[in-house]
Amino acid sequence: MTSVSDFTWLLWAFPMVFAMGWAFSRLDIWQWRRNPGNAPGATFRGLSLLLNEQQDEAIDAFIEAVQSDPDSSELHFALGNLFRRRGDYDRAIRVHEHLLARADLSQADHHRAQQALALDFLKAGLLDRAEAAYRALLDTRYQHEAQMALLGIYERTRDWEHARNMAQSLSPTETVAQLSSRLAHFACEQADAALRAGNEQQALLLFRQALNDHPNHVRACLGEARVLQMQEQHSAALQSLLACAQAHPDHWPLLAAAIPALAHATDRTDEMVQVLEMAYARTPSIDVVLALCALQPHTQSTRLLKHLESHTSIALSHRWLQQHSGIALPQGIDRSLDKASIPQQRYRCVSCGFEARTWFWQC
Repeated sequence: MTSVSDFTWLLWAFPMVFAMGWAFSRLDIWQWRRNPGNAPGATFRGLSLLLNEQQDEAIDAFIEAVQSDPDSSELHFALGNLFRRRGDYDRAIRVHEHLLARADLSQADHHRAQQALALDFLKAGLLDRAEAAYRALLDTRYQHEAQMALLGIYERTRDWEHARNMAQSLSPTETVAQLSSRLAHFACEQADAALRAGNEQQALLLFRQALNDHPNHVRACLGEARVLQMQEQHSAALQSLLACAQAHPDHWPLLAAAIPALAHATDRTDEMVQVLEMAYARTPSIDVVLALCALQPHTQSTRLLKHLESHTSIALSHRWLQQHSGIALPQGIDRSLDKASIPQQRYRCVSCGFEARTWFWQC
């Protein structure tokens, strides 16, 4: 038989265990009270400040929370994003690099930190580091975002070959629906580079590749016609422009300037006058008027005055005065009119309003 004294130690064990548990719980409460800036309070204060659009104060609160709870990845993400939004890219990069260096980070959070770091580099203008960071995301759930960001980086750095390859790596449906025009522009940029290098045949192949990417692409048609004209294939050049104009009647202002020289070279002046008059009737344009004046110089005065009756234009008025006033304009008046007419001789971006004397395909 077991004696009663064998169980007496249990009577002492229960109170001791209870006392130890109570002491440890009080120690935790005491420590939390000694440091009221620990994660919960500091985090909620940071969120409140953020909702009130007090970003600087919110950053201070989140820094305090991160110092109290250095293992919290969510606090690091919040702090890094706040730094980026404020334009403090160096500190945002350090926060996200610290996250990536943690061995206990889950794969999902690792990819998330990589994406945040890539965005930091991109916003900071560190394009080479942004490219490397986005390339590390190509086989993750951020793949599409990485592809589009890389496409933008290659465009900004004028790396047209990589831009083309990246655009073609997207899904076929998206490439055709959204990127066909950009693909054509990439080929046109390569063609322009070939022309500057004196390689007309390579340029012609690239312009035709652009037309294959995007049929009747205006820039590609103009480029193809320019190369064909250089090779004295005037009929083919004119036909390319007419096909483009038929597909895109609103683009006659871009195409009209190239018509007169080709019309004279192919003895199709009268035909092109009729074509341009029909285009002008549909969409009156200074460029079309000037092309008609080049085809029929004897009608210049009449055409300019007729256009000015319904469309005010300092540029055309100045041109008419220079050639038909019968007197030489004083230098000061001539210079003033020329300066005042400059805004009417510019292209304006429909997205941002940027104006330039040269037509650009990118915003």
